[in-house]
Amino acid sequence: MSRLGRRALLANGALVVAFALSRGALAQDTDQPELPGGLAKSPLLDSWISVGADGQITVFTGKVELGQGLKTALIQIAAHELAVAPSEVDIVTADTARTPDEGVTAGSQSLQDSGTAILNAAANVRVLLAETAAWRFALAVDQIEMRDGAAYAPDGRTIGYGELVSGASLHVAAKPDVPRREGGARVIGEDLARIDIPAKVSGGEAFLQDMRLPGMLHARVVRGPSDGTRLKQANIEAVATMPGVLQVIRNGRFTAIVADDEWRAVKALYRLQAAGWERIGEPLPAKRMREAIRGLPAQPVPIFHYPGPPAPPEAHTLTARYSRPCLMHGSIGPSCAVALWEDDSVTVWTHSQGVHPLRTALAELLGLALERVRCVHVEGAGCYGHNGADDVAADAALAARAVPGQPVRLQWMREQEHGWEPLGSTMTVEMSGSLGLDGRIVAWQHEVWSNTHSTRPTTAGGLLAGAEVEPPFVPPRPLPIRLPEGGAARNSTPIYDLPNARGTLHFVEEMPVRVSALRSLGAQMNVFAIESFMDELAQAAAIDPVAFRLAHLRDERAREVVQIAAERFGWSARGRGTGFAFARYKNLASYCAVAMDVRIDRETGEIHMPRVVAAVDCGEAVSPDGIRNQIEGGIVQSLSWTMRESVTFDTTHRTSFDWSAYPILRFPAMPGRVEVHVIDRPKQPFLGPGEAAQGPAAAALANAVAHALGIRLRDMPLSPERIRAALRPTPAAPRQAAG
Repeated sequence: MSRLGRRALLANGALVVAFALSRGALAQDTDQPELPGGLAKSPLLDSWISVGADGQITVFTGKVELGQGLKTALIQIAAHELAVAPSEVDIVTADTARTPDEGVTAGSQSLQDSGTAILNAAANVRVLLAETAAWRFALAVDQIEMRDGAAYAPDGRTIGYGELVSGASLHVAAKPDVPRREGGARVIGEDLARIDIPAKVSGGEAFLQDMRLPGMLHARVVRGPSDGTRLKQANIEAVATMPGVLQVIRNGRFTAIVADDEWRAVKALYRLQAAGWERIGEPLPAKRMREAIRGLPAQPVPIFHYPGPPAPPEAHTLTARYSRPCLMHGSIGPSCAVALWEDDSVTVWTHSQGVHPLRTALAELLGLALERVRCVHVEGAGCYGHNGADDVAADAALAARAVPGQPVRLQWMREQEHGWEPLGSTMTVEMSGSLGLDGRIVAWQHEVWSNTHSTRPTTAGGLLAGAEVEPPFVPPRPLPIRLPEGGAARNSTPIYDLPNARGTLHFVEEMPVRVSALRSLGAQMNVFAIESFMDELAQAAAIDPVAFRLAHLRDERAREVVQIAAERFGWSARGRGTGFAFARYKNLASYCAVAMDVRIDRETGEIHMPRVVAAVDCGEAVSPDGIRNQIEGGIVQSLSWTMRESVTFDTTHRTSFDWSAYPILRFPAMPGRVEVHVIDRPKQPFLGPGEAAQGPAAAALANAVAHALGIRLRDMPLSPERIRAALRPTPAAPRQAAG
């Protein structure tokens, strides 16, 4: 290259840097629109996107893969906006040393927050690289075509992204108004093969439970059978001399065993547990926890109030009470973590859904500065919600501190997972509604009793080990989750057009058992109650249930979802044993309607479901197949909750320690066919489908069972035992003797 050419190139590079700096200054202008999604908290482009010298692109997200197909969807979004093949994009999920802090992966918000951030960050990067290419080519930006990882000039000249990025800093703030890519090969909206599936179906290293590091030791934590219990004093010295046992760690009531082999750690655990256990604190309330919670002191919290005229005297009023028991997450793989302590720092590989909050809690527990704690997410074998992942991470970190320089793998036993994981709170909902002479609802009341729905750890006091070490950390006070999303009140506000309506949460602060976030929080129960009650009102008004819902729905997207589900199911020609339900998750996320057929064996009480049909609108459909998977999975999990699951107790502890005591839906009881119809809304915001089906599936089942039996069951689970009891003839009252 000539000296003049080199001088021009250097000048050109200086202009590019100046342009990049000006972009950052413009993005900080207070008059600019707010950055979308997670960009509002982490506005720098290189927090989300990096481009290597070889052109390989890496996407960073603070959200985690839980089996919902998030990695694949985020790769699609970035590839689409950057005009590259998905194979050219790598992804790094939730690592406190590498990714933006996006809090907890929960509430079906991953695409809404992280997907929207990556969409806009990728658009910013594409435009920045195009502008860099324009300077290099001495052309107007609109003459540059970006495709296949390179910038193309009209005369055939081309520069790859790797070369372009060397002249353009990505350490600049995003601009909020960068247009999305138009034309070219479509990636968003296509069905791509999930990148997380191959290892899962081939026996590969798919989960944290599969993780093995060189020189890794094995540990077990020692506790009573369930929360609210503790072990009696054991012979620690005898266990410490067992073959392969390297350490027995004691810190207050926290006890863990480190061994050179997993089975040796397990044998030592069982020997310590043989000492017996005792309850801590007051006895548990009656076995029917849902009744007990309703009798505990409660704080009334207003949910909604739509003023209107009182119901006229001729109105027909119905009341009903619905309930669900405590539920488990039912993780197929017990919680696990791997920790490495070296140089007064700790790295924890965890399947927590919130690595940054966990990092803060671990730093406090261990007495370390925040920068000395790193949490790296690795997918766990099945969980949506707050199970034992955070607690086992703390257990592993405390164990690793005793053997610095060697990684320690600590996995809970199955009975520990069932005994110690936080449960989904039991709930009771009371409904009241009045019908006018025209069959429309003229009054509505919704009251819900529940504990909190999130005790996720943000401090050491939120961890099991935090309450066991000496001195113990104080657990945070449970609080109701603020609306509009809410916890126990989630989806209690009706989406229907209702006058004279009021809702109240009776928040029970006292928690007889440990509870926290379970997939969809209070939405499954509230939708179960609302949609069951809508069917009861429709029956009282002698109106078809779908027509009754449509008569009270103004939201056009909601109406379309209801109509499509009904049409694809063939509702107009339905037979006996059919049910329908609808909800918009949190009243601000995805719309979902579910219709189903049931057949009930009146001898055994077993429910069979030949066919389930769902329609879903979650905004722009990034991965239609991923959406279908999420809705199908949500339906199956919700059916399991609604038909089978219930945690059992006596006055001292939980008594559900394995799958026989806590039955879940098995393959023979699965629906015969599940159809999911996805309504795509190009360029509309991502709404997130992960928790949209839980409420509608539960209510559709209850409505179908009521339609089949002619008897309304309002208490979950709708188990064979409960169905047989409902069908049992009521003994006739004794005749009065003539007097």
